Amino acid sequence: MMRKQSGRRSQTQTDRKRGRYIQARPAHGKADDLAFDATLRAAAPFQKAREDERNDVAFSVRREDYQRKVRVRRAANLILFLVDASWSMAVAERMAATKGAILSLLTDAYQRRDRVGLIVFQKDRATLVLPPTNSVLLAQHALADIPVGGKTPLSAGLQMAYEVLKREKTLHPDIFPLLIVLTDGAGNVSVGGGSPEKEAYLLAEQIANEGLRSLVINMEHEAFDQGLAQALADHLKATCYTLDELRSDTLYRTVQMEITSSAHSFQAGKPSRS
Repeated sequence: MMRKQSGRRSQTQTDRKRGRYIQARPAHGKADDLAFDATLRAAAPFQKAREDERNDVAFSVRREDYQRKVRVRRAANLILFLVDASWSMAVAERMAATKGAILSLLTDAYQRRDRVGLIVFQKDRATLVLPPTNSVLLAQHALADIPVGGKTPLSAGLQMAYEVLKREKTLHPDIFPLLIVLTDGAGNVSVGGGSPEKEAYLLAEQIANEGLRSLVINMEHEAFDQGLAQALADHLKATCYTLDELRSDTLYRTVQMEITSSAHSFQAGKPSRS
């Protein structure tokens, strides 16, 4: 993944001539941002075979020896929460934990340029309650009153999350997005009128195919779990967590752990954790 500007937390490769030089790779004849040490090492084994050239130079370097620097820089994160606000689960517990985690992430991200947003889905629609922001004050106002109740339009939530993440990537190309889905995976309202489950899985695959990282928090009680959250995570190519106790601090730590483990690359199809 190539980024042009710096962030503060996650590391990512950059194609600019700035950032920490960590290794070298063949430059394929290009002479920009050469790694001189690696280039000299690449040319060294051929010096005896290039004796004719060394009549004019002390050390012979050809274009095929060129090695280019691989650099890394810090990239800002975008954490987008997608939360089931229907009556299918313990909505009060879920919302309290999500609000606390959002405010903790924003406080922690004050100097890191990280952004946090929140989408809830309930009844027949998804609502962008908190557009991506790095303002704790804006988040406090937006999170004060969140609509709840009704059916579970999981497809609408996934579609809005996809649109928000794509828009943010266009506006902020250097952002490192992470989608956090809190659900039991049991969507029962479709956007297009077809099967809610198939529609949700198609949207999840679309998100995964864009290379957008995701994390699913399974909200179903263990005794009634039918594996729907894990199935959604599989289509998202995401990790599925089942938290022993949903609190703002446990959710916050889970998100932080995912940010740390996924900072360098998106690992698809990891096993479920608890």
